[in-house]
Amino acid sequence: MLRDEVAKAFKIVQEGGIILYPTDTIWGIGCDATNTEAIQKIYRLKQRDEAKSMIILLDTENKLESYISEVNPLAFELIEYAENPLTLVMPGAKNISPALIAADGSVGIRVVKDTPFCQQLIQRLRKPLVSTSANISGKPSPQHFSQIDQEIIDGVDYVVDLEQHSKEIKTPSTIMRLAPDGRFEFLRR
Repeated sequence: MLRDEVAKAFKIVQEGGIILYPTDTIWGIGCDATNTEAIQKIYRLKQRDEAKSMIILLDTENKLESYISEVNPLAFELIEYAENPLTLVMPGAKNISPALIAADGSVGIRVVKDTPFCQQLIQRLRKPLVSTSANISGKPSPQHFSQIDQEIIDGVDYVVDLEQHSKEIKTPSTIMRLAPDGRFEFLRR
């Protein structure tokens, strides 16, 4: 089942589509992080201001340097020792769509752990995956699949058929801004 879902999602994402999928936190809407057209579909679906950037998911911290110009070594420690999913906002974003890069040149990155679907899809895609909460902008983030608006479900190209019946309450990741010099601040705990 997992292999089939990864294959179906991969085909959609590779063709420029957007998917609704379970992550290590809440359900997300995603696409290929290098495909500007697909990213704009997500902005339209969420009715979200394009100035509000979305994050990208990686399957391993070894790929950070492919998408950030100067990674402070502290980033690797923070990722390794974080008890909860951690999104790091770092400057110097590169090799992704400009639509994902904030005005200050930064991007939020989360390395997914213990999430075979996301890890396998990212490995197969060989690119980061966009992740943004599965809600219309301004509405609450869904804690599980049954709370996702029908408008979102109808608006994506594929809904991953995993974890849809789980009632486990999921929460968004912790977000921390990390400067190249090691200074950091929490944006969301």
